[in-house]
Amino acid sequence: MSSNYDDLQQSYGRCLREKNFIARFYEIFLDSHPAIAPMFAATDFQKQRMALRRGISAAISHAGGSSLSKRTVDRMADVHSRTGHAPVLPELYPYWVDSLVQAVGEVDPEATPQLLERWREGMSVVTDAFIRRY
Repeated sequence: MSSNYDDLQQSYGRCLREKNFIARFYEIFLDSHPAIAPMFAATDFQKQRMALRRGISAAISHAGGSSLSKRTVDRMADVHSRTGHAPVLPELYPYWVDSLVQAVGEVDPEATPQLLERWREGMSVVTDAFIRRY
């Protein structure tokens, strides 16, 4: 398997063909822990869904070592740091990863246990970076 996570980009493309992918992710994520739904109480979900679409793509590129995505990921990490405008406690990131992996597993018709593990691995690279900047 490639270390640049091209397999995740391909999987993500298949997921995005399903119009409900991002919405399904948020259903799973908001129900995954009692602290999460209140964090989104005043959220404009139309904007949030678009931000997440771009964010996942940047996260995959970053996990693969792309220097082009570093600034984007650093900016996202700052937004979610303790001093950012949408702070996220480090202990909540595993719920984000689990929710994303579950949504991919439900939506990507080519999902396999190995591919889902690759998703978990790639997204952990990014969430670990967020946690370090917290």
